[in-house]
Amino acid sequence: MPKINKYVDIDTVEREAKKDLIDRHSPFITVDGEAKKGEMLSVTVKMGNEYTHPDDFDHYIESITLFDGDTKLAMTTFIPGTLGNEKSHAQVTFNIRPMKSKLNLVAHGYCTKHGIWESTPVEVTVAD
Repeated sequence: MPKINKYVDIDTVEREAKKDLIDRHSPFITVDGEAKKGEMLSVTVKMGNEYTHPDDFDHYIESITLFDGDTKLAMTTFIPGTLGNEKSHAQVTFNIRPMKSKLNLVAHGYCTKHGIWESTPVEVTVAD
């Protein structure tokens, strides 16, 4: 099993290089609107918040995966150059249809050089 790196609040980190490494590899989840049972819900996952990530042939974000607890909901993959070979934020919006009363969303981003990075969990209450 590969090591899964987890987000650390970068306000608690002193070295700028460490802040850069943590932030640009961490997925951040945003839920658009209110979740309603049986209706489509847009969930955006963005890699990095303040710092951008390289998009080089040997160092890029290869995939973003969205989970509800242990259940894989969606995944997208990227190839080198998708982001124009420029540092930027890999980002994807997944449209899911919640069918239960609560979601526990977690995202994984995979960097070809620095491995798997996990988001902070986002709990979503689903209305009937």
